[in-house]
Amino acid sequence: MDDLTQPHDRLFKALMSHPETAGDLLREYLPAELAALLAPTPPQLVEGSFVDEELRGYLSDRLFVTDTRGGKALHVYVLIEHKSYPEQKVGWQVVRGILAFLDQKARERADWTLLPAVVPMIFYHGEKAWRIPSAFLTLIDADPAFHPWLLNARFVTVNLGEVADTRIARSARLRAGLLALKYGTRDPETQLAALEVIVSALVEAPELLIPIVLYLLTTVPDLNREVVRGIVVRVCPRKETEMMSQFAREIIEQNKQTMSQYAREIIEENKQTWLRQGRQEGRQEGRQEGRQEGIQIGEQRNHLKGEVALLLRLLKRRFGSLPGWVEERVAAAKAADIERWGDRVLTAQSLEEVFAA
Repeated sequence: MDDLTQPHDRLFKALMSHPETAGDLLREYLPAELAALLAPTPPQLVEGSFVDEELRGYLSDRLFVTDTRGGKALHVYVLIEHKSYPEQKVGWQVVRGILAFLDQKARERADWTLLPAVVPMIFYHGEKAWRIPSAFLTLIDADPAFHPWLLNARFVTVNLGEVADTRIARSARLRAGLLALKYGTRDPETQLAALEVIVSALVEAPELLIPIVLYLLTTVPDLNREVVRGIVVRVCPRKETEMMSQFAREIIEQNKQTMSQYAREIIEENKQTWLRQGRQEGRQEGRQEGRQEGIQIGEQRNHLKGEVALLLRLLKRRFGSLPGWVEERVAAAKAADIERWGDRVLTAQSLEEVFAA
């Protein structure tokens, strides 16, 4: 999955991580006759992806399993297209994804007699209009007389661009997330004009502040300091410093070059606050570990242990798994070295650059 897909996919994943919100999506966007058959219990996410590796630059997918009122399970395969224009062959990928899932289920139980039911849904939030027929058979070159005998699948197509902002969703969480996705692929002028409606929805779902603002920082190039701070103050009053620090943490953890210039400014502006808070957390961790081990250590040694714990945590967030030499060097370092390396973590492009003399 490349940089184009990641911010869209990440927000959709955050949105669908709540089963109730996933249930709202299915009930509001499946055809009424299908939605009426769903049981009131929320759906569950099925782990894994069935998108071909070479197509993950603009497609991602989610598979949900939900109960029906008749007592049988129903799977809904959601293929999310993130390009600004629709892919003509997307129906082929839907069918391949469903077949890959069914093949997986057949392999899990060699004695199977019935395969699970799967309803395909194409979720599109690009800029161009969707004009692709919602049936796989339209991709087959055959005389219509053969159609009844050929493999086919009908798709539920969701095109956010054609849904009015006021009708995009009834639940607050779903409305805020879908509005952000709807304008995530638009031109900068349209994106800025839509900020008011997005923020108004976000006020009703403040728990989505972090993922949605991070998404906006990635997809809206013209955001500036005043706009972002205004969003934070409006959605979470009196938590500006805490939220800005959290943004810096998340940006470093994601480590994306596609972040806007303002995102990088957030890192620099909040670096000392973030590091200071992290050191406090590290000291607390050090004290707790010391008590658990029954070791009576002085405040100075405990402080250094917290600094070491913080630095290792930052390095892992920034660069992933650490080689053995890094942990050995950090463990044997003095306090001044730990602080110098900690400052470099936020801007260094490699581990070697962090530990350069």
